[in-house]
Amino acid sequence: MTLTQLQYLVALSKHQNFTAAAEHCFVTQPTLSMQILKLEDELNLKLINRSTTPISLTSAGKKIVRQAKIILREADRVKDIANQEIDYVGGEFRLGVIPTIMPTLLPSFLASFSKKYPEVKLILKEINTSQIIRELHEGQIDAAIAATPLHEKKIIEIPLYYEPFVAYIPKKHKLSSKKLIDANDLNLSEVLLLQEGHCFRDGVINLCKASSAEEANSFSIESGSFETLIQLCDKGLGMTLLPYLHTPNLKKKQRQNLIQFSAPAPAREVSLIHHKSELKMKLIKALEKEIKTKIKGAVHLKDVQIISPLLK
Repeated sequence: MTLTQLQYLVALSKHQNFTAAAEHCFVTQPTLSMQILKLEDELNLKLINRSTTPISLTSAGKKIVRQAKIILREADRVKDIANQEIDYVGGEFRLGVIPTIMPTLLPSFLASFSKKYPEVKLILKEINTSQIIRELHEGQIDAAIAATPLHEKKIIEIPLYYEPFVAYIPKKHKLSSKKLIDANDLNLSEVLLLQEGHCFRDGVINLCKASSAEEANSFSIESGSFETLIQLCDKGLGMTLLPYLHTPNLKKKQRQNLIQFSAPAPAREVSLIHHKSELKMKLIKALEKEIKTKIKGAVHLKDVQIISPLLK
């Protein structure tokens, strides 16, 4: 039994097709098929149901794949230990990023980080917070950028910056005349929200819980993007809240609809997080330094009130 055979089996379980799995592993389909057969012969077990379309794992195959993933992760950790010993900053690094941070933060540091550390193969995944937590625990990603605190005992959080909330209120809205806005001014029934699964949505709900109850609207709108929410606000369908870094690139006319919160402004804490057993610490430290250098001065660091990204 070899690590290569286990790698092929895991790829086959993911792609459910010999040709696709072989392409993923950069080998020919006959080579991959032969190694899977050798593994089955050595174990004296049938691991693949070849008669189904797409192919599927047998009951024994599923158990073997689960263990194979653990073995392959632990094998990678041997390389990580070696890299730490020689102060090497390179290799594959899998980074999860929540959707409401990906488009605004990545352009600020990705190019400069790649130039400084050309031997790092950065693999980015846009995933929500619950999936980030799961994949950190399972070792599927090395680190992530997410809103915190998450209160996960085995996950280390390194705060990078504090990003204030900003209200987007069209001119015809009853709050549009305010110079500054306060949480007590908000009515959740009038705030357009992101869809479930976005932690910024949960933060907005937590913030709005302090507002007084009013008659609800006859409609409820949720969207997967801030851009859609802004367009709906422009049509007179309500107001919304945005993270500060989403506001500089708005059109001039749209920026006139932005109203800041009175101090201490509600804000989200954005952190670089990793599992406490993570070994690629030199790379994590390099990433932390680069992000903090690039983001410095772009967002407020004082007079903010951290809003929990977890729905209370």
